[in-house]
Formats: sequence, structure tokens, C-alpha cells
Amino acid sequence: MSTLEDFVSGGLAADETVIVIATPVHVRLLETLLTARGIDLEAVRGRDHYIVCDAEEILSTFVENGWPNEERFKKTISEILVRARKSGRRVRAFGEMVALLWAQGHKGATVRLEHLWHMYCQSEQFSLYCAYPKTGLPQDASAAIDAICAAHTRVISPEGRIPSTAGW
Repeated sequence: MSTLEDFVSGGLAADETVIVIATPVHVRLLETLLTARGIDLEAVRGRDHYIVCDAEEILSTFVENGWPNEERFKKTISEILVRARKSGRRVRAFGEMVALLWAQGHKGATVRLEHLWHMYCQSEQFSLYCAYPKTGLPQDASAAIDAICAAHTRVISPEGRIPSTAGW
């Protein structure tokens, strides 16, 4: 959680708008850590510099039969980005939706969502941080993991190092 905490607090310190699309449990943990750092969450939330969305709710707006619908994805994420960019600030986002798809066993859909995010980040010019739990990655997932890693500019492990798929 410390790399996410650093990502979010770094964005807020840089006067960027930070979007967090996560499960309620992870939002609570993150907000406890941010509050301990002295961040006034009510203030940044009130100015729309810190926007929190429920990952399962957002995912449900564009996934049909276990597969991401590209047009609905763009519409959903565009609405969040419009809100985030109201103030003219740069945007950074954290998304946990890929981890939810992965946990549901939708490996192909996870890779597809990664590619949608990658294309959208390039066209809309914002940074995205996403996370996968280390637990639950089976041995036969190496091809999917390789595809996921290929969609990212940087991949780090909880230890702060770039992992090989064999180490996951």
C-alpha cells in the first residue's frame, strides 16, 4: 500500500487531481495512511482534487458478459476525467478494476482492459497506476502476466523491483 500512498500523496503535493478507483476496503486503508501524513482529505475532496470511485460500480458500467465494452469504457472514464480536469490540473489515476477482473478469473478480459487503459492514457495524457495482488496468481498465468506487463511503461513489485513473471 505504501507505493499507492506515495503515488496519491505525490499527486496531491504536486497540485494534481488524483482519481482513485478502488474497493471500499482499500480506500479506507489508503485514506487512513493519507490522513496520517497530514493530508486534509475533506479539503481536497471538496475541491475535486481527490476523486474516489468504487471499482466494482465503475466496472459494472462497461463490462458486459465478463468482457470490457470499449465505447462504454471510454464514456465512463471520460465522465470522471471531465470532472477531474475542471480545475485545469494534471491528472493521475489509480485503478483497481483490473485486479477485480483478474480475481474473477477473467484473464483475457483483464488483458483487454489493460490495453484500453493504455490507449486511453496515451490519448488523454494522464498517468495510471494499477495494482494486482501477488496472491492468486497461478503458475499457468505467465502468458497473461507477460501481456499485462507489456501494456505498462513500468512494473514494480511490492519490494520496489521489476519482477520477472517467474517471481510472481
